[in-house]
This record gives sequence, C-alpha cells and structure tokens, in this order.
Amino acid sequence: MSHHYPLHLSWTGNTLDGTYSRNATVTNPGKHALSVSSAPEYAGDAGRWNPEDLLGSALSTCHMLTFLALCAKAKVEVVSYEDQAEAVLDTVDKVSRITQVHLRPVIRVTRGTSMAKVIDLFEKAHKYCFVANSVTCEAVLEPRVVEA
Repeated sequence: MSHHYPLHLSWTGNTLDGTYSRNATVTNPGKHALSVSSAPEYAGDAGRWNPEDLLGSALSTCHMLTFLALCAKAKVEVVSYEDQAEAVLDTVDKVSRITQVHLRPVIRVTRGTSMAKVIDLFEKAHKYCFVANSVTCEAVLEPRVVEA
C-alpha cells in the first residue's frame, strides 16, 4: 500500500537579478508553513531551512522514530533521545551531493538496561528506516547510551 505526502513549494522573484531571492515557502494543509532557502554558501538565508538541513533532519527523525518503535516492541525503556546529526555535502568529479549523514544521539535509558541491546536496536533501526532506505549517502551511526 502506498502513502502519499503532498506539499506545495512557492517562490517568486526574478532570476535575471544576480541577487535574486533564494527564499521560498513550503506548505501543506493543516501544518505550519516552512520557510526554506538555499544554504548561505549558495546565497541563501541562514535563518531558513535549506535542503541539506532538511535531508539530514529527515534521516535523523526517521531513524529516531524507527528506533523508538523497536524499543517499545522490545520493552526497552528509553526516556530521552537527543541527536546532534550532521549532513555532509561533498563535491566529487564536479558533482555535489550529500555523501554522509552522521547520527550522534545521546540515548537515555533506565538504570539496568542492557547497553548492548540498545545499540543492537539502534543499528537495526537503520535497516527499517524509510528515509535511510531512500537515500544513497552513508548514514554514520555514532550513538552514546547513558543511564538516566
């Protein structure tokens, strides 16, 4: 069964102006609008989300949600999860692409939880993460599990 996630992207400007705006808005009925732009290195607005940010956050969020679902199923109590993810944009042979997304979460679990089990579930989450299965860049998993 397919699921569809439509969105509307809106931009106005004039590309004949060398300093044309890279700012746009993504909307979807019932959700908050998302202000987007290109990265500052590409004349974008640093205060707005850029495609590189969004790809990294999509992978980080999907991985976390998949991990939490696996933990719930395995009856492993996780009390917090904070990721310091980072998308890496590289140019190779004149082609730029996200080559890696580093996931570096601090995963807080209750005292006495098997750290090995948590790491196993974290690594398994990568196999089932929808976004990870949709991209070709390497996902570098660097979890740190601590007792609460």
